[in-house]
Amino acid sequence: MTGWIAVAGLGPGDDALVTPEVTAALDQATDVIGYIPYVARVAPRPGLVLHPSDNRVELDRARHALDLAAAGRRVVIVSSGDPGVFAMASALFEALEAAGADPDIRILPGITAMLAAAARAGAPLGHDFCAINLSDNLKPFALVEHRLRHAARGDFAMAFYNPRSRSRPEGFARVLEILREECEPGRLLIFARAVSTPDEALQIVTLADAHPAMADMRTVVLVGNSATRRVGRWVYTPRSAGVA
Repeated sequence: MTGWIAVAGLGPGDDALVTPEVTAALDQATDVIGYIPYVARVAPRPGLVLHPSDNRVELDRARHALDLAAAGRRVVIVSSGDPGVFAMASALFEALEAAGADPDIRILPGITAMLAAAARAGAPLGHDFCAINLSDNLKPFALVEHRLRHAARGDFAMAFYNPRSRSRPEGFARVLEILREECEPGRLLIFARAVSTPDEALQIVTLADAHPAMADMRTVVLVGNSATRRVGRWVYTPRSAGVA
């Protein structure tokens, strides 16, 4: 039996947002590897082995997948959203580079949290935008601040992943301080929590009214650019927006 690895995005939460391509790969898999809550989204069935693990062992998961594929197993590594956005695709290639192997690999895209959140709000990412992971687990916070300041000075709309957790509650407060130093107080922010799940909540506020407790690890924060505006209950960024 020839083994393979598919790195699959399960989308933001609703099963309706899982692509048919990902569903087909899961149907063919002998093994599913991933972070505990993501593996829990995969229905057990005869012949399928589930391998849930902690969130901070990405390279171990990737090496495990390479070993299984080398033994002829059909492996799906699951991530939420899209596997190439702050997720497992990069970790797999890092492990692959170290191993010097050449397995059959497919990267299966998914709907990211930032795109699902933007769709709920309207079109806040309608012009140039960037995504920044605010976690300092894999990079120093000084680098987060550097990128954040330059994105704000470039007048990008922004999407923030992993804004605030119990282990680092102070980091997002600092992010808001930086935004207030670089942007006008009326800049629009969208706090989108658990989009497409029963726990979904959406808050749209100005930068002046934003506070750290609005975000947690299930929240994506979208920041408009200087031209982002409201129309009725919607938020959008005009495609003709230029640098302020």
